Amino acid sequence: MNYKKIGIVIADRDEYHPFVKMIADAKQIKVFNMQGISFKMGESDVSVLLCGIGKVNAATAATALVSAGCEAILNFGLSGGLGNSQKGGFCLPDTFLEHDFDFTGLGYKPCEKPWQEYIYKADKDLLALFSETLGVKPGGTAVTGDSFICDEQKSKELSDNFSASSCDMETAAIASVCHAAGVPFAVLRRISDDAGDDAIDTYRDVNTNEGDVLGNAFLKCLKAVTNAEG
Repeated sequence: MNYKKIGIVIADRDEYHPFVKMIADAKQIKVFNMQGISFKMGESDVSVLLCGIGKVNAATAATALVSAGCEAILNFGLSGGLGNSQKGGFCLPDTFLEHDFDFTGLGYKPCEKPWQEYIYKADKDLLALFSETLGVKPGGTAVTGDSFICDEQKSKELSDNFSASSCDMETAAIASVCHAAGVPFAVLRRISDDAGDDAIDTYRDVNTNEGDVLGNAFLKCLKAVTNAEG
């Protein structure tokens, strides 16, 4: 694969800043009200935007990057674990749904959007490369919604209803934009909590103290995508 321009969407400052410190010779950029950086890596020009948390922010950033000519969109961040997902582990979901999109009152399935696709897929080639780079088995469904899941009953519902392995607040929104634009998309997510009653404390601990773990893992993936050395 040979992408001339790659876009990266990062939602949280505690994920963004540790990663930015790892990049040499980065230039500051600003798109709308979003700060970011641009840099050269391997064979690619890379643009990174700190979009803020939530689906609208993530979709805005993805749209801006696609409009700027990015040929692939990547994302990394923390996710709540569902089902048998283990805290501290990495996941490479291949399927994305918006769990809070609800048109069931009019006879549609949960998450189903009238007249359009609503189950989004990661790019198989990018996913395989991420998997090979990190030694992480790809697959699983990530469900996205504009709420932080910290309730054991809700966590169980998401796992049972969607066979989901993780939950977050951005990935399906980015995947939706990429699907509409025909742009390859892949994510690396680290499980910070079990989306249960103690999720807030666990998430804060991982987000505040272990941002470099996720950033370093993603940087390895990015180097593989861009054919960069090291």
